[in-house]
Amino acid sequence: MTADSTKIRKELLQIYGLLYDHFGPLNWWPAETPFEVMVGAILTQNTAWTNVEKAIANLKQNQKLDPRKLKRARKETIARLVRPSGYFNQKAERLKDYAAYFTNNYNSDWRIMAERDTHELREELLSLRGIGPETADSILLYALGKTVFVVDAYTRRAFARLGYLPEYAGYDFTKDFFTRHLPEDKELYNEFHAQIVYLGKDYCRTRPRCESCPLATLSKCRL
Repeated sequence: MTADSTKIRKELLQIYGLLYDHFGPLNWWPAETPFEVMVGAILTQNTAWTNVEKAIANLKQNQKLDPRKLKRARKETIARLVRPSGYFNQKAERLKDYAAYFTNNYNSDWRIMAERDTHELREELLSLRGIGPETADSILLYALGKTVFVVDAYTRRAFARLGYLPEYAGYDFTKDFFTRHLPEDKELYNEFHAQIVYLGKDYCRTRPRCESCPLATLSKCRL
């Protein structure tokens, strides 16, 4: 590791420490089962998590948060239940497609799925309709316990403002930045991403709340 990389690693871990001290352990992803994580990763596309929680609650109350039941259910039924998450017709199709994939290829067993090589499984997930890099990586990390760093719009915005990323950094560029400079640690990846989500949601917004930001002491923000 070069001197510059060592410096960046130290700074990233300092940022992680400041966020952790502020927010505490977040134990993300909030779900009762790995399949619930998978469903949440699909539903959270283009919506706030509070809307996803309502949709998941509807699926649970109607005994549909099960891959085999989702696969058999009518699309119109699922669309009605996930309506709070937005784009409900599209998401109903994606959930049914994913449930069929999970059932047909892995017998609805996340443990079988987790045995696959991470890179090969990621490529397989990305080949599914409606599964992009963030959704695939969320499934890999949070549902299957793979050592994969997840990034999102919050990550790109905050770390561009901190001067670590170009303003319009893409998903793969941003992910590579973190995986190159952080220790390869599943628990760190899990918790760091959750901390960044809370930073972006509560402070590093489109209109940021810099005066109370837990990273204000760093004096690195370019705003």
